[in-house]
Order: sequence, then C-alpha cells, then structure tokens
Amino acid sequence: MRISKVTVRRRLLLLLVMLCLLFVALAARLAYVQLGKGAELSEKAEESWRRNIPYSAKRGEVSDRNGNVLAYNITTPTVMAIPVQVKSPETTAKSLAPLLGMSEEALYKAITKRQSIVRLQPGGRKITMEKAQKIRDLALPGIVVAEDNKRYYPYGGLAAHILGFTGGYNQGLTGVERKYDSELSGMNGSVSYLSDAGGRLMPGSSEKYVKPKDGLNLELTIDKSIQSIMERELDQAMARLQANSALSIAMNPKTGEILAMAARPGYEPDAYQDVDPAVYNRNLPIWMTYEPGSTFKIITLAAALEEKKVSLKNERFFDPGFVKVGGATLRCWKRGGHGSQTFLQVVENSCNPGFVALGQRLGKETLFKYIKNFGFGSKTGIDLAGEENGILFKLSQVGPVELATTSFGQGVSVTPIQQITAVSAAINGGKLFKPYVAKAWTNPESGDIVSENSPQLVRQVISEETSKQVREALESVVANGTGGNAFIDGYRVGGKTGTAQKVINGRYSQNEHIVSFIGFAPADDPQIVVYTAVDNPQGIQFGGVVAAPIVRSILADALEYMKVPRRDDQVAKKYKYGEVPIVTVPDLMGQSVQEIYEDLNMNFNLAKSGAGNVVINQSPKAGARVERGSTIRIYMGSEGDAEEEHADHEHD
Repeated sequence: MRISKVTVRRRLLLLLVMLCLLFVALAARLAYVQLGKGAELSEKAEESWRRNIPYSAKRGEVSDRNGNVLAYNITTPTVMAIPVQVKSPETTAKSLAPLLGMSEEALYKAITKRQSIVRLQPGGRKITMEKAQKIRDLALPGIVVAEDNKRYYPYGGLAAHILGFTGGYNQGLTGVERKYDSELSGMNGSVSYLSDAGGRLMPGSSEKYVKPKDGLNLELTIDKSIQSIMERELDQAMARLQANSALSIAMNPKTGEILAMAARPGYEPDAYQDVDPAVYNRNLPIWMTYEPGSTFKIITLAAALEEKKVSLKNERFFDPGFVKVGGATLRCWKRGGHGSQTFLQVVENSCNPGFVALGQRLGKETLFKYIKNFGFGSKTGIDLAGEENGILFKLSQVGPVELATTSFGQGVSVTPIQQITAVSAAINGGKLFKPYVAKAWTNPESGDIVSENSPQLVRQVISEETSKQVREALESVVANGTGGNAFIDGYRVGGKTGTAQKVINGRYSQNEHIVSFIGFAPADDPQIVVYTAVDNPQGIQFGGVVAAPIVRSILADALEYMKVPRRDDQVAKKYKYGEVPIVTVPDLMGQSVQEIYEDLNMNFNLAKSGAGNVVINQSPKAGARVERGSTIRIYMGSEGDAEEEHADHEHD
C-alpha cells in the first residue's frame, strides 16, 4: 500500500513537534538543575569530595555540689594517616615506628589500607604533647596529628561507683558517665579538605573547620568532703573487720539528694581493667539485696503509730524471749527475753516478740500497704543504672508466720537505697522523696545553668505527728538502747541497728550476717541520714557493735563539716558497764591546787606546769566535753597573772 505525500508530511511535522517539546523540556530541566538546584548539587558534590579529620568534643566535667571537679578531660593528641597522601609508606613507617612504639610492619600495613583515614593504633592514640610535636616536626605527607580527649579522675577512686568511667573513645560505660553520656559527650567537630576520586588533595582547595560542641558540665548532689569521710571510714572498717564487703549512703532526708555513696571493695576509674568486673558493675548501695533485719522495724513502728495501734509510753509488753506463731517459735535476740517493758523499750531493745505483736495488731493488709507505700518492692528510680527491686511476699502467700517475720525484717529482701529512702520518709515528716545524684547541668562556656533537678515528692506516707514520734523513739534507741555506740556528745542522734542472717544455699547461715545501722541528726530536725551495712565481718556480728560506730564517725565529722551547732538538750545517755561517761570540764582559773583536788572528785587527772599558787591557764578550756578520767593540764602562776589571763580570755 502506497503512503501519500500528505501523510508523510503530517508524520514529519508531528515528529518535529515532539522533538521541539523534548528540547524545551530538556532546556527547562537543565535550567532547573543549573539555576534552581545548582547550589544544592554543588554542595553535595563538594561533600562527596570532602574528607574529614575528626576533632573530639570536650566531654563535660563532673563536679560535686560545691564545684569541686571530680572528672574532667585532658587534651591528648592522636595520630592518623590519610593513605592516598602518603608518598613513601616504607620511609613513613620507619620514621614513625620508634616514636609510636609500633613495628614498621604494623605501621606499613595500616598506612597502605584502602581507606580514607586510618587511626594508627595503639601507639598513636592519646600520646603526649612532646611526642606529638616530634611527629609534626617530621612533616610526613599523609600523617596528621589530631586532638583527642582522655578522661581524668583527680581524686582516684573517690565516688567511683557514682562517677563510673569512660571507654577508649570517651564513651560512658558505668555510673553517671553512662547514665548521662549524651549530655556529657557533646558533638565532635572536624577539619576537612577536598580530594579527588583517588583521595589526593585537590589543587587550590581550602580546609574547612567545624568547631566541636563541648558537652554540658554536670553538678552532682554529692559533697566531696562527706564522700571522703565516708570512704575513709569504710576503708578502716574493711581493714579492721576483714569483711566480704561494706557500703554506705548519706542522704539529705528533706530532699532525696544523695550526699555520699560508697562501696568496698572499690576501684579507680582510670584502672578499672585491673579489678574484677563485678566490683565496678555492681554498685552495691543500689544493687545488693538482702534481708534488712531490725532496721526494717522502723517501718512497722511508723505504721503502728500512724494507725494508732500502740502507745509507746503508756502500754507495756511482756517478753519471755520468744513468741509462738502458727506452730513456729520466733525468738528474741536476748536469751530469756526482756521481761515487762513499755513499747518504747521494745523499740529501744529491738525486741522481736514486741514487733510481732505490732505486726499482728496491724494485720497483713495494713502492714504491707505501708511497706509498699514506703517504697519497698519497687525501684526508687535513682538516676543510676543497675538498681534492683527487692522482694516482698505476695499478699496471698502471707500467713501468720510470714506476717510475724516481716514485722521484724526477716523474709523480705530490700536494697540499701530503698532502706535509706524509706527511713528518710519516716523521719522527715512522712514525705517519700525520689533519690537522685544529678543536681544541675551548666553551659561549659558561660557557666549558666541549662537545667536543674529539684526534689521530687513521691507520696505522703505518714503524718508529721507520727514522724515526730518515730524520731523521738529512735533518738531513745541511741541514748538508752541498742544504738548506744552511735551516740555523739553534743548532737541529738537517732538511729536503729540491724543484724540479719545471710541466706546461703537456701538456708539461714548461723555464722554469717549482714550487720547494719541507720542514723540521723539532729534528731528533732534531721539534716543528714547515714546508712551503713557490713557483709560478714569477722568477730562479733551485731549491727550495734560493728555498724553503729562507723555511722557515728561519719555523722560526727559530717555534722562538724556542715557547721551544725552542738547543743546540750539531747536525751541523756544511759551508760552501760564498761562505757566511759562524757563530762564537762570545770573552770579552774584562779583556784589553788588544794581547792581543785577537793572539787574534782576523781573525775579528772591533773598535770601541773609552772610555779605559783593559782591556775592562770588550763587545757582543755572550761566547758569542753571529755571522757571522765581525762587529763586536764593546768598552768600555775600568781593571782595577778590569773586575773590578766582571765581578762585576755574575756577580750577574746
């Protein structure tokens, strides 16, 4: 079939129109790419040609509540290679080997890798400034010395379980270093350059510097001085008692702020590789779970007082030394029992049968309601990794025996952080606070506060009036009961002992115990509460004998440091046989030796210096509190000297 010329012309015209449309579309596309997307595509192309040499951001500092820096960075150079720019691999490897302490073969292999940038490890990582300068002086093509950071802990192992440590690339691995790694890390920067497809530096290209954004500084709630006091006492206790482990926590009971927290065995963050991983992975104050023993009686006491199930001073209880419950015989720690006593004395004496009676009066539903409201059986939510829950009986499993044992702290499992948080609520007016260690975040350049944590109230557990009764009872425990070794002359101290048998292979051990004590001061207005537990101390294993003196030492120094004033309105201590009473030094100024010996009544020894008829000076000064039988040094002179010395003292 023959096609007409008209048809051919139509088809050619249609083809021409189509070609014109395609040309217009192509031109439009080219214009769009060139004009509309040109800058973006040029930037992408440049980025594809650009090679980056990383510059690490400075990790944020960690300090205590008073600004003492506990962890900071030291700038350390790191050597890198850009393989395609290395002109003579053999010569380069030979020059670097002695400086980096690496073999020529290892260096040659590294600098000839088919990679854009290679870190020369391990010898080129975090080297000294002097060594870095020597490498720069070599001016080796393709070898770059970049800045890196190394974490430094100026106080060694102080607060190690709170701080944690960082890994080889400054990443947080434990403690607050891990918990707040993203805030502390910041954003890395770089120095970049343009290279061709082979990685060679492009002629005429300029370097581009992206400044690192340093991490935020973290201020903790802990106090370095209180932390140091605590760790000193734990070290001495471990040396003296040869225990498996020991731990302690100090808290502000009014806010939930952790003032100090430590565990032994300890470690130094800079040398964490030298210890068993269990030492740094298990932060005992929040991880360890065990039966609390008698310190848990504070919860039973608070519940019974809140529910008005007992009058501490007006009710009496007879303790024969045991109580029979559900076919089981539960014994008091004192063989033969305490006999007839008030319920306040039940608390003072830590009498198990008396607390069983309180638990029975409350009933399982009410007792376990308070136990849970005080925070047991669930995590406190402290901002540290590794916290455990503890274990409570399910209410359906609680029979008469379980109710009885729970009331005096046996058959339940708790953590130290739960213990101190709950007791803080019992003595602070009934408010349960969430414990925390991160106080504030600050900008490293301006010092301005970026964000700040404030006390977080979880719930009101008991009333202020009940809390006041608990404080008074626990002050009486220290003055008149089992907590006598925590008594501090001049400070009102409350507290409670705890001694719990360890469960080994499903059975209670007769020889191994966890002994504990929780103490607070001042008892009428608590500023600090300290909990200490010692696992299997050698020798006598009672909380009042082992743990109470540790808490006493921590509290005594901490209260002095905190400038809490001494007072004379504390509950008078009931001294036991063998204990030395604390007495007040009298004013001996102006008296003769004969008058002094008539008045002292054998309370003190005298050491005399100087010649004369009367005392012109004395040490210790009048009003000081010392143990009975202590030596007073007196300085003798004339009456005129005594009057002049007395006037000087008044002027002072």
